[in-house]
Amino acid sequence: MKISGFLKKNVLFLLIIFTMTATVTREEIAAQTLTTSHAFALHGDVKYGPDFRNFDYVNPDAQKGGTVRLGAVGTFDSLNPFILKGVPASGVGLLFDSLTVQSDDEPFTEYGLIAETIEIPDDRSWVAFSLRKNAQWHDGTPVTSDDVLFSFETLVEKGAPFYRVYYKDVIETEKLSKHKVKFLFRKGVNPELPLIIGQLPLIQKRYYEKNEFEETTLDPPVGSGPYRIIEVKPGRSITYRLDPEYWGRDLAVNRGRYNFGTIRIEYYRDETVLVEAFKAGNYDFRIENVAKVWATAYTGPAFDKGLIVKEEVPDESSIRMQAYVYNTRRQIFQDRRVREALAYAFDFEWTNKTLFYNQYERTKSYFSNSEMASSGLPSTAELKLLEPYRDQLPGEVFTKEYIPPKTDGSGNIRQNLRKALMLLRDAGWNLKEGKLVNSRGEQLSFEILFFQPSSERVAIPFRKNLERLGIDVTLRTVDSSQYINRLDNYDFDMTTVVWAQSLSPGNEQRDYWSSDAADTPGTRNLAGIKDPVVDALIEKIISAPDRKSLLDACRALDRVLLWGHYIIPQWHSSVYRIVYWDKFAKPKIKPKYALGFMDTWWVDPEKERLVEQNR
Repeated sequence: MKISGFLKKNVLFLLIIFTMTATVTREEIAAQTLTTSHAFALHGDVKYGPDFRNFDYVNPDAQKGGTVRLGAVGTFDSLNPFILKGVPASGVGLLFDSLTVQSDDEPFTEYGLIAETIEIPDDRSWVAFSLRKNAQWHDGTPVTSDDVLFSFETLVEKGAPFYRVYYKDVIETEKLSKHKVKFLFRKGVNPELPLIIGQLPLIQKRYYEKNEFEETTLDPPVGSGPYRIIEVKPGRSITYRLDPEYWGRDLAVNRGRYNFGTIRIEYYRDETVLVEAFKAGNYDFRIENVAKVWATAYTGPAFDKGLIVKEEVPDESSIRMQAYVYNTRRQIFQDRRVREALAYAFDFEWTNKTLFYNQYERTKSYFSNSEMASSGLPSTAELKLLEPYRDQLPGEVFTKEYIPPKTDGSGNIRQNLRKALMLLRDAGWNLKEGKLVNSRGEQLSFEILFFQPSSERVAIPFRKNLERLGIDVTLRTVDSSQYINRLDNYDFDMTTVVWAQSLSPGNEQRDYWSSDAADTPGTRNLAGIKDPVVDALIEKIISAPDRKSLLDACRALDRVLLWGHYIIPQWHSSVYRIVYWDKFAKPKIKPKYALGFMDTWWVDPEKERLVEQNR
């Protein structure tokens, strides 16, 4: 499942395979048992029936209106979020509807949005969507099958590389009528494809027949979603307004959602300025990701008066993997022993105690906080997946549970540094006159790249420990545009990265770890992993016929990635840390797998009046 959103938030050509072994014949299609429904789940049952009125985690009577001001760091120069070029404005996804929408209280179930019904055969080898005849673009024209097929073909051929990877198993598309389309899949490989095709963001064919899709633009595009852009100040701010004529406002999947009348997002130079701007009342809501700021910064008269709420909200979703990632395209990081050694220089326990006020847990899995995470030794089912590749894998995959290097938190990590030096010597690096050099006398040196100055605070102690090993490390912070460009082109040695995971991993794993993605600019395979075992396990995840098989394959992949030492795992928290000016109301039930702020909260007029009087 997928990270559509907010999904960056990550298909250049349409892959078409016409072989008898890869496609489904017309005779096979005719013999299928078909199911037509308002919704489909990847595994298990659909929670909400065809006559449901709204999701449980919304208030269907929530008041529409009010203004929400938000903050962002950096800048933007584009309103096209679908291409690599440029930096898209925050929130621009609000302009675009998709065929289906995912519920936030089920692991992976998609409900019809622009699609009124979804038709799937029992082997999930294709999917057909019947479009709602009242679905329309912001210019009042109807959304048709031509728009759907144009969206797919354009994103695959000209969009960011993610789309090519995500939809690579679609082998044919067909227009069945003005309001019905069909997607045919490579046979027997991906039971979730019908659901992720439903996540396809739709763009208007008519608009892009007159405008160049592959270019950045600050002209608002024509969308079909709940919001329209009403003001753009390039690089400084963008304002969205809820469309009172939004075609989908009365649908069950939208009832109680999209309640803010106006959303204004202003850009600030850095996180420090952003925090102070919030406290000064310049914007209304903030998720805090810096432990020190959470522990020390949110004080003052507005907090004393109860005008600002500081709250920790449980996060039941799969925790993202945040880590220092090695770019293994660099020669110095191609030896697994070097990558393992450097991890001994990162003292999480001291960092957590001294810098983070003990607010974090160490991350030990690419699927933390979920049942996909590996633990202990491999199960029988995992071994069945791993044994064919025993000769290609580190022995630890089979004999040890992965646990990142530990310390006692005192700051004295001599024992860990000794282990690191042993590994480095085995890899051909030796300490001479205080410098770690190879056989040619070249010192081991690299740069750690950031776009937030606050990240350097954490990296400075890490750098000092690396310097004790004789390694020369440079910390470099660049602006967000340069950072994105350098990552898209893999122009870095090491950086901090976050990989978001869903509760039903699938196609996006190709974008994260596959050999194909490693050679394609703009993917999330920042580590540059090119491992046939990883490729094979990704396909096992994608083709998993049931939930248990999916879990086994995820755990097996988790072990292989962890013992590949492509990263130095950092930390995570199982709560959202939020602060907001007390002008909002929210449903009684929080969505299980999301925070729900943009989706389900609303502005309370009386609270808003009091806040504005006392800011």
